[in-house]
Amino acid sequence: MGRRIGNNRTPLTTVAVMALVLWLVSCSTTSNLPEGEILYTGMKKTVVVDNDGTDGAADALDEVNAALKQKPNGSIFGSSRMTWPWPPFRLFLYNKFINADKKLGKWIFDRFATPPVLLSSVNPEMRSAAATNLLHDYGYFNGRVTHEIVPDRKNDRKSKVGYRVQMGHSYRLDTVIYAGFRPEADSLIRRTMRWSKLKPGDQFSVLKLDEERQRISTIFRSRGYFYFVPSYITFLGDTLQSPGNIALKVVPKAGLNDMVKRKWKVGGLTVNLRGYNNEEPTDSITYEDMVIHYEGKLRVRPSILYSKIKDKRGDTYSQFTQQKTQEALGRLGIFRYTELQYIPEDSTGNTLNRVINASYDYPLNGEFEMNVKSKSNNYLGPGASFSVSRKNVFGGGERLSLTLNGAYEWQTNVREKGQAVNSYEFGIDLSLEFPRVIFPRMLHRDFDYPASTKYHLYADQTNRASFFKLLTLGGGAEYKFRPNALHQHSITPFKLDFNLLQKTTARFDSITGANPALYLSLKDQFIPSMSYTYTYDNSSLRKRGQIWWQTSVTSSGNLLSCFYAMAGKGFGEENKNLFGNPFSQFAKLNTELRYTYRISRRQSIAARVMGGIAYAYGNASVVPYSEQFYVGGANSIRAFTIRSIGPGRYHADESNQYSYIDQTGDIKLEANVEWRFNIFGDLHGAVFLDAGNVWLVRADAARPGAEFTLKDFYDNIALGTGIGLRYDLDILVLRLDMGIGLHAPYDTGRSGYYNITSFRKGLGFHFAIGYPF
Repeated sequence: MGRRIGNNRTPLTTVAVMALVLWLVSCSTTSNLPEGEILYTGMKKTVVVDNDGTDGAADALDEVNAALKQKPNGSIFGSSRMTWPWPPFRLFLYNKFINADKKLGKWIFDRFATPPVLLSSVNPEMRSAAATNLLHDYGYFNGRVTHEIVPDRKNDRKSKVGYRVQMGHSYRLDTVIYAGFRPEADSLIRRTMRWSKLKPGDQFSVLKLDEERQRISTIFRSRGYFYFVPSYITFLGDTLQSPGNIALKVVPKAGLNDMVKRKWKVGGLTVNLRGYNNEEPTDSITYEDMVIHYEGKLRVRPSILYSKIKDKRGDTYSQFTQQKTQEALGRLGIFRYTELQYIPEDSTGNTLNRVINASYDYPLNGEFEMNVKSKSNNYLGPGASFSVSRKNVFGGGERLSLTLNGAYEWQTNVREKGQAVNSYEFGIDLSLEFPRVIFPRMLHRDFDYPASTKYHLYADQTNRASFFKLLTLGGGAEYKFRPNALHQHSITPFKLDFNLLQKTTARFDSITGANPALYLSLKDQFIPSMSYTYTYDNSSLRKRGQIWWQTSVTSSGNLLSCFYAMAGKGFGEENKNLFGNPFSQFAKLNTELRYTYRISRRQSIAARVMGGIAYAYGNASVVPYSEQFYVGGANSIRAFTIRSIGPGRYHADESNQYSYIDQTGDIKLEANVEWRFNIFGDLHGAVFLDAGNVWLVRADAARPGAEFTLKDFYDNIALGTGIGLRYDLDILVLRLDMGIGLHAPYDTGRSGYYNITSFRKGLGFHFAIGYPF
């Protein structure tokens, strides 16, 4: 009887599902449209005529498509053309519950229903006109955008819209002349012509005209002309001198008053500090030439506040300096808002008094984060982090933070009964951060860009299932500063970590017994280190090709070894201790270069090259495990899971599920290149190629073929390609990559360069947030 019931369930379930599908399909999406309205169901493919293929044409078409774009109900990833093959569910709810009189129906309607996108609200006529104006803005003066309504064959209350873009000939700048400016203003323009946005031969663009207006206005305002604004620049164009070209003249607006032509100087300074709840000031104090009005208690040191004011009494007004002052006040992190005003001292003079209005932000800030991690070694589990910060601890923008974090993981793939032992990790971090560099020779220097000093102490307790229990204690100091927009320096003059291996399992002991180097990298030891990191980033220049380069150097144990050397023990000798425990001694260099080239607004090429080397010597023969390199995973060689390749030709027994712990190295080389492009809407795609591996500096009998040699370098490089999807949610990017293995650096039993045993086994799938580089 039980079997008979089971057999009857399948057809009943199938019938129910089919009935639900037929019901949804049969539901009308136009039943509640207003009288005379038509449901918009998306765009047809836009027809483009006379596209000259230039960069200007690509930019113009991007703007035109943005103006024409309108998502219909049921859009796929924000596309204007692609919709799901079934009726839009949220539109179905709209039609189903629009007249609901019960609470449940009203709640469903308010929370989940989406109204129909009407053709009248799309307004194709207005969009066509706007798109035509955009073509003109990019120099296609003869261009035109037209549209047609394409009714649905089965339902005349549904329609798509088709657009036709006739681009025509693009106009270019023939000559560019600046005329009519006063001598001093004309001299400023001449001296900065190399940065002009208007060059003879360039394609005409209204955007470039606006950029040149802004550039000239910024130059004038940074030289004292406070009241000059971009709209005071006008353009005169002549298209008759040379057919298809424009003779352009840049002139000042006629009839400018004397205040605009006058250069201004900086006068008095008043600061109004409101309370946490925007309470009005009740008291005042004078510091230097600054008058501070405050509420209740003065919560910021006057010297700190005064140091953030970049212009002083008697200076010529500068927009650049004003901006730097606002940024410096913002970096203090103690105000909810700041407003900087310049007010004429009188109607006849040329002095601007400064008034700063600010309101304190609440001093306490708490953050709580939760996440779920899935690791390549079959562990899955939640993690959480809670931090509380006290702002402006000493009245100078200092921040005292306490962070508690923890994670719990359980094994999802147990090969042998009784093997699964859950892992956990928890820790505490106490830090004090200053918004400036606390160092004798740099103490009073105020940078124009972010600078900070951070001291912190931490403790982490880690229990790795079936392996070990490790306690890590540490602390240190870190300085960060940027002398300009392109360069950043990070210096860690002192950092001390202590690893205490509290407990090991028989399984871990068997692994370290076969690989003594692994045990040496995890044993009880101090890691006293110092490091320096340099970062170059030209993204602020908004160039087509953007470069990001970071190099770091770390040294451990050398300062202590110098003290030992002064005491008569050789610098390179072993068996030196700190508080009865050995300390690590190594040097490490790591560098990474990224280059992104924007082909157009819809596609780009991104590349990365990175490498590193770590060498243990003197008091240690192995670099600490936390400082070793590895490859593979979502942000590395995506055809291979994390720590599944290397070092060198070494490959652990595949039956050993803990083999990944051995697959780290002292040397790392990796290269990646990725073509990124828009598919439709907010959905983007990528095609990538990844290569790299890790090696050992010294030969290891437990891992044959792991050391670096030039002889086998080519064959030791793991190679993979693949494709990916990215869904841009504005606030974050969801990424799904499928890596395809092309070459494994170890012996797979298959000859030839393509030595992946099967296509299926050579696939790697990764879901991540953000771009890999």
